[in-house]
Amino acid sequence: VQLVESGGGLVQAGGSLRLSCVASGIIFGISNMGWYRQAPGKERELVAHITRNDNTNYADSVKGRFTISRDNAKNTVYLQMNSLKPEDTAVYYCNTYQTNWGIRSDYWGQGTQVTVSS
Repeated sequence: VQLVESGGGLVQAGGSLRLSCVASGIIFGISNMGWYRQAPGKERELVAHITRNDNTNYADSVKGRFTISRDNAKNTVYLQMNSLKPEDTAVYYCNTYQTNWGIRSDYWGQGTQVTVSS
């Protein structure tokens, strides 16, 4: 399984970025996908999740500002981030997982840095 993120960068508060994650080694159309982030000194946290059926959920801190979507034809999941705040600064990671015999195995991308300046 390989997850490759792109789209991070430096943006001013109030700006927008779109992250992309291209997946390989999985049957993308039946995989649940997520975006997590980790700020310095903090634990990694779930930002947004999208199921194989396009059901989505978001962290309270990003609801109304971030949108997760997927393009199964391109094996790609996106995170559109609007109205960015300095507290959104973190390394953002793409995630998928597989569950076999009740055991969950997580797969992660290398991460992409998002920095929001005030």
